[in-house]
Amino acid sequence: MGRRGGAPWALEVAVLVTSACLAGKDCDNSDSFFCLFLGVCGDEFSVLRSPQSVVFRDGSWPIPGERIPDVAALSMGFSVEDDLSWPGLAVGDLFHRPRATVLVTVKGVDKLALPVKGISYPIENAVPFSLDSVANAIHTLFSEETPVVLQLAPSEERVYMVGKANSVFEDLSVTLRQLRNRLFQDNSILSSLPLNSLSRNNEVDLLFLSELQVLHDIASLLSRHKHLAKDHSPDLYSLELAGLEEVGKRYGEDSQQFKDASQILVDSLQKFADEMFNLYSGNAVVEVVAVKAFNSPLTRKTRSILQSSQVVDAHFSIYHLLKNVFCMQASFKVIHLFSLLQSKPENPYNLAYPYNYNYSVIFNIILWMMIGLALAVIVISYNLWNMDPGYDSIIYRMTNQKIRMD
Repeated sequence: MGRRGGAPWALEVAVLVTSACLAGKDCDNSDSFFCLFLGVCGDEFSVLRSPQSVVFRDGSWPIPGERIPDVAALSMGFSVEDDLSWPGLAVGDLFHRPRATVLVTVKGVDKLALPVKGISYPIENAVPFSLDSVANAIHTLFSEETPVVLQLAPSEERVYMVGKANSVFEDLSVTLRQLRNRLFQDNSILSSLPLNSLSRNNEVDLLFLSELQVLHDIASLLSRHKHLAKDHSPDLYSLELAGLEEVGKRYGEDSQQFKDASQILVDSLQKFADEMFNLYSGNAVVEVVAVKAFNSPLTRKTRSILQSSQVVDAHFSIYHLLKNVFCMQASFKVIHLFSLLQSKPENPYNLAYPYNYNYSVIFNIILWMMIGLALAVIVISYNLWNMDPGYDSIIYRMTNQKIRMD
């Protein structure tokens, strides 16, 4: 059983012992139990629209929650520090990258009834994430051009704009008071949106509807500046919607209000995806992350090979604790596990040296520079060895004429 989602080793040992107690179970059932034990299954990462240059493979490969920003960065053609071994994203056209990436995070639901034409993947270990690294890369590489970077969470009144986003979305409602006033204007979505069981007089319902108004206003304001969608600088939109979560807390997830709100949100997201995709002439990636609730971020502690004896002692302390709790069959497997760990106490993990991600770049620079200098020395030495002083040396000519004059 491999490591999943950065779970600590003690948790892996506990899962190993527990799965060993399940007599008559095969490996597939133990994997399902592991996924259930960690509570990482259920949330969903969906791709609503994508150009032909970005290839998402159809499959059910789970994507780690902390690597979602890396997926967005790689799909836009940027590099990441750690290699992404997720098979859902294939190598597309390297010379034609998307002009925009739109990522909408929906809190309060683990799955949305999105259209069949989209591709969905389960999320493993849904921890909080941000696209700050992608925004910083765009701002650094395209600072002299006209990128549009917008990160917005209406319910938290949190907004971040870079580049031309300050002028394009100058009239965008970002505070709760502005959102409420925007809903009761003449051209708001309340005049065309079927509310069904939702009410205009409830604060929770108005918060949910105001987030849908933000989606409509972003596409509407961007349509007035279509030239920005046709330039060469990439754009980024990151939106976080928490209105559906508040509706579920207020009425319950089995209520008619929650069902109506979910359907209205799905329709609005699909309409928003189509509008953004058309504004960028079919060269944009629109993604949706549905998360029931974010887990606390997992911290990965570094392990030092100089402390291997302490690690083995910790292993055996946990073994003595588990031996008195679990069944005899699991105890024999744990004894075998710790006997393997004790066989090499000086380096139980066989850790490799942590290389920097710029190692290959520096290595190639130094290698080819040394090869170039070596070839230059060989060529210069060869020419000096075969040089005729009477014809090739300007020093010999000058001194020879001076001797004759004297």
